[in-house]
Amino acid sequence: MHFDLIDLRLFQHTLECGNITAGASRSHLSLAAASARIRAMEASLGIPLLERNRRGVQPTPAGQALLQHARLITQQAERLQFDLGQYAQGQQGQVRLLCNTAALTEYLPELLASYLTENPGVSVDVQELPSLRIVQSITQGMADLGIVSTAAPSAHLQTRPFREDPLVLVTPLHHPLASEVAPSFIDSLAHGYVGLGAGSALALYLEEQALREGLRMRVRVRAEGFDGVIRMVAGGAGVGIVPLAAVKRWQGVLPLHWAALTEPWANRRLLVCARDFAALPGYAAGLVTTLTR
Repeated sequence: MHFDLIDLRLFQHTLECGNITAGASRSHLSLAAASARIRAMEASLGIPLLERNRRGVQPTPAGQALLQHARLITQQAERLQFDLGQYAQGQQGQVRLLCNTAALTEYLPELLASYLTENPGVSVDVQELPSLRIVQSITQGMADLGIVSTAAPSAHLQTRPFREDPLVLVTPLHHPLASEVAPSFIDSLAHGYVGLGAGSALALYLEEQALREGLRMRVRVRAEGFDGVIRMVAGGAGVGIVPLAAVKRWQGVLPLHWAALTEPWANRRLLVCARDFAALPGYAAGLVTTLTR
C-alpha cells in the first residue's frame, strides 16, 4: 500500500464534494490524473473504495474506513505545517466549517471577517447543512468544526456554547395569529407560509417538524434569507419562522408581529462542535476561540 498526502487529500475531497470531477478540481488535479490516482489506490489495496453511480460517488465500507484515516492524517499534516510555520512566515491552512442556516446568516459574517483579518494565511471553507447532517459529518471526520442546534443529538462530540437562538413566529400585524398569546407551530400550519429556499437547512428542519405531526407546510413563496422572509411577511404574504435575532433588526421598522413558539424544539441554542478540540490544528483552534469568546 503506497499512498501519499495528495492521494489522501484527493480521496477526502472527492467524497466531500460527492464526485470525482469536483474532487479533482478542489485538489488542483486534472480529472484524468485524479481518476488514475483513485484507481491506483484501489489496485494497491485490491478492493473497491468508491461506489460510482449517476449522481456521483459513495464510499464502500473500506472507503469509509480510509476516509476516517485520511482525515486524521491530513489533519496531523496540517498541524505540523502550522507549527513549523510559526518559525517561517506565519499561519497557513484551511478550516472546514459546517453550520446551519441561522449561524451562517446571523452570526458568522462578522466573526469570520475578524478571524480572517487576524489570520491572513488561513482560509475557511463554510458549508450550510442541517444540524443532524453536520453531526454525522463531524462524527465521520468530514470537517473540522460544526455549529449545530441543540435539537440534534451531539452528546458523543465535544461541544462549546455559541449562541442562544430561539425561533419565533412572525405574522402581519392584523393576522389572526397575531392575537394569540402563545401560538404553536401546529396552529401556524393552517396558514400560508413565506419560507426559505427549499435547500436551506432551516427550511428542511421545519418541514421535518411538520411531517412528524402528519401535516405539511403550505409554502406560498420562498425568500432568500431571513430578511426576505420578514419583509414579505410584513407585506402580508403569509407567516414565517425565523430566529429572534433576525426579527430584532426590523422591530419598529416594519409592520409585523412576532411571538415565541410553544414547542420545545423552537427554544434552541447553538453549539460549536468537534470530535476533539485538543486535536485541532492551531489555526482551527484559533477559530474556535473567535467563535466562543
